[in-house]
Amino acid sequence: MSKAYRLLASTGIHRGDREYQQDQVALLSHARTNGCLLAVLADGMGGRSGGRKASDQVMLTARQLFERYSVDGDDPASLLTHLAQEAHMVIRLTAIAAEQEPHSTLAAFLLNPRGDCHWVHAGDSRIYHLRNGQLIHRTKDHSYVQGLVDRGQLTEEQALTHPQSNILVGCLGTENDPPVTLHFIPQIQPGDVLMACSDGVWHYFSTEELAAVLTRLTPREASEFLIDKARIRAQGGGDNLSLAIVKVEALS
Repeated sequence: MSKAYRLLASTGIHRGDREYQQDQVALLSHARTNGCLLAVLADGMGGRSGGRKASDQVMLTARQLFERYSVDGDDPASLLTHLAQEAHMVIRLTAIAAEQEPHSTLAAFLLNPRGDCHWVHAGDSRIYHLRNGQLIHRTKDHSYVQGLVDRGQLTEEQALTHPQSNILVGCLGTENDPPVTLHFIPQIQPGDVLMACSDGVWHYFSTEELAAVLTRLTPREASEFLIDKARIRAQGGGDNLSLAIVKVEALS
């Protein structure tokens, strides 16, 4: 990167109108390398405690693998693929031991100090990449309605209110191998914003609304605003909410 920059970051989490909190989110700074950051978000599913156990396993796996990650020697995409596969396997073992049905989404992005960014997702937790207020890329949900959108049978707006909008075709902990979708940003730049969030957040906003909020507010302000506004729009029927925001700012 030609310009020096700094990272501003924040997470937010709220139980919403659910009885239990099954979302988990964390921003992890690398213990040995300044400027290396891993954002991890997991939306657990599966009964009273199964979902929380699943999201706990995602976080535990992420912390263990990131602790061993070498910025100079390891491949970031391999780390993220390993995270998805290992967390999936551990959740499956939890299910066998506890006779529950724990599943979890995964949305994680890794920022290296040289400025490259890698991400992975499985399920319907999303990652957005904005640059100067414009959407550059976002994840595509591994969901039934996303398939309908891809085939031109639904619009994005119609998908939000579809009665089967919560049906996933892939996540961590199912009997099938999880979908592991990777993405690579060669160079982050001042003006970039990255956000990972669960469906309890993105479900209530258009892309344009998210872009406006993330561009104008600090990560802390944006996380609080999006949670508050989503809670209002849910009208008492809101899911757990979680998000992680990283903003790239130029050093003057």
